[in-house]
Amino acid sequence: MFKNNISCLLILSSLIFGSCNNRGFDQASVRPLVDTVGFAQYAWQMDSVMTRIERLSPNEQYPENQDHQPWKVCISPHDDYTYVGSLYPEVLQYIHAKTLLLIGVAHKAQALNLEDRIIFDSHAYWKGPYGNVPVSEMREEILHNLDASIYEVNDTMHRIEHSLEALIPFLQYFNHQVKIIPVLVPYMSINRMESIARPLSDVLFSMLSDHNLHWGSDFAMVITTDAVHYGDEEWGGKNYALFGCDSAGNARAVEHEFEIINKSLEGMVSKEKIRKFSDFTVQESDYREYKWTWCGRYSVPLGLLTAYYLQDHFSGGEPLEGIMVGYSSSIDHEHIFVDDLMMGRTAVATPHHWVGYAAIGYR
Repeated sequence: MFKNNISCLLILSSLIFGSCNNRGFDQASVRPLVDTVGFAQYAWQMDSVMTRIERLSPNEQYPENQDHQPWKVCISPHDDYTYVGSLYPEVLQYIHAKTLLLIGVAHKAQALNLEDRIIFDSHAYWKGPYGNVPVSEMREEILHNLDASIYEVNDTMHRIEHSLEALIPFLQYFNHQVKIIPVLVPYMSINRMESIARPLSDVLFSMLSDHNLHWGSDFAMVITTDAVHYGDEEWGGKNYALFGCDSAGNARAVEHEFEIINKSLEGMVSKEKIRKFSDFTVQESDYREYKWTWCGRYSVPLGLLTAYYLQDHFSGGEPLEGIMVGYSSSIDHEHIFVDDLMMGRTAVATPHHWVGYAAIGYR
């Protein structure tokens, strides 16, 4: 989501105090929180949010993970908890692995002139509601074996980005022992993504094999994106209402959302489908420009391409299958009440300004 509570002062302070563009890792550093309004920062907040979510009726529109098999990969939203609500646990409860590669959006990449490289951080821990979450020691192993031309270590980008931060309280709620490897994906073309995903999958496969770790039960990937950012108000002066904002226009927007999901994200994963997602979301003439406003227009294809190649390493050709867990928007359901929890909203939710949320699991 396009958060409007990240100030220029925060970016400036991160540039001065938080930047790291080399392998000089600080073994004591804790990555601080960006969003203390939309997301839970304390254990008591998280426990209360989960209690309130569990009181709601389950989403029965989509098939459940009947045999409770863990996801190898999943796609999760990252908007305010009050808006996304039950979709968070509905998808993230089936991430059973202890070590997670988190692939997120680099919303502020343009401000830092970042593109064409995936972005790691150097923090030893990320702040979580149930205690600091350790960054896996496998991060250094990955970086040691990746060509330096395809990645950058930049704490400034990670300190001003909220997308991965949203996931951690839910992941930690289900597994207090979780370890993470955070990665952000800035502007890049689909061809550049493929040139990164293949060697990244090679390194991951070698590392998992060396450590005798199983994909799904020991190691998993979580990709984050919010779906469409729609409307003609409070989008920084931009109009994202392709079909208009009356009931018919908003309904057409949701129909287009399902077209994107059905044609590119559900079912058997293929490179053709992943490229189709990019065709839906970025301009053919300039990959830096939106065609349809999913903020994860880079995180999703980079993550799925990496998963595609990793699956090929492990299975010898049997593709991953994407299973729809749920879809909602910030205006189509009752919101979770969080005002008494020192939480709230970072943007409005109206027919003229709303966000879509897709949750998809892969195994």
